[in-house]
Amino acid sequence: MNKIYPDAASALDGVVQDGQTIAVGGFGLCGIPEALIGALRDAGVKGLTAISNNAGVDGFGLGQLLETRQIKKMIASYVGENKEFARQYLAGELELEFTPQGTLAEKLRAGGAGIPAFFTKTGVGTIVAEGKEIREFDGEQYVMERSLVADVALVKAWKADKAGNLVFRKTARNFNPNAAMAGKVTIVEVEQLVEIGEIDPDAVHLPSIFVHRIVVNATPEKRIEQRTVRAPQE
Repeated sequence: MNKIYPDAASALDGVVQDGQTIAVGGFGLCGIPEALIGALRDAGVKGLTAISNNAGVDGFGLGQLLETRQIKKMIASYVGENKEFARQYLAGELELEFTPQGTLAEKLRAGGAGIPAFFTKTGVGTIVAEGKEIREFDGEQYVMERSLVADVALVKAWKADKAGNLVFRKTARNFNPNAAMAGKVTIVEVEQLVEIGEIDPDAVHLPSIFVHRIVVNATPEKRIEQRTVRAPQE
């Protein structure tokens, strides 16, 4: 089975459509599938529910899909650094399911592992737990969280072989493996593509069974997030 596609647009062709749930890997601007996000914007699909740790920044990453109003709901753990995100949410134009970061990672991992729900202490006694089942174990209260499964997962990896075995590079590993596991169809953007057998089995971070399509983006932008708190001293 050939999993290699010539570009991001063709990798999304026939897969993405209006109203889908899309899981997107990345943390801030680290390890985001920028070419796939750009192709998703150009595909023009609407009414998306996006599962991602955050929504990028204005004009980059998922911020592009907010500007074009393609996202109707975000399931995220961090909502800063994006003025358009804040504007749409405060204006009631964007739904938000705010989820603690560790809980979000586990919801994706569990969904990919076929686990429908799990209990966690995180969020008990807060708005996170509103409307959810609370159960006591060993004298402590836990909230039940439903797992997440996405129609499509968009993932960034450093290297793949032609079968789809993946290697992530350092902190770009972040949410990407969990997002990949949770996708019914997982499309991966990589910097390097090698022949089957060139990746040591012990070096594989995510096996090929989770990967359906691969596209090479050999020169990603790799933005660095910086915050200036005061002017440099002369």
